[in-house]
Amino acid sequence: HVQLVESGGGSAQTGGSLRLSCAASGAASRIECMGWFRQIPGKEREWVASIHRDGFANYADSVKGRFTISKDSAKNTLYLQMNSLKPDDTAMYYCAAAEGGGAYCFLAAAYEYNYWGQGTQVTVS
Repeated sequence: HVQLVESGGGSAQTGGSLRLSCAASGAASRIECMGWFRQIPGKEREWVASIHRDGFANYADSVKGRFTISKDSAKNTLYLQMNSLKPDDTAMYYCAAAEGGGAYCFLAAAYEYNYWGQGTQVTVS
């Protein structure tokens, strides 16, 4: 089993930056892809970005050029650097991990992930 714990959420002003972290523990070697999703009340969980363990990354159009997903394999930690934040980025952000996904991790659906963190709130005003 894999445990995921997010941190780094908080409040930011429009145009500001935040960095989210997600620490993985347990059977982390089973993970092939990791991703970030976000969700606002009453809406479905929205894919933000994903990254393969070899480093190939994908982004939703809404965040491309503003957000950067990265990982530190030695620390089993996933990051999401969020720049040029907008009020529309306000949401609960979730870290997710998948045991599969292929070489490019084109995993944009929540059901494709096996493990989830508890979420961290990001508020942009």
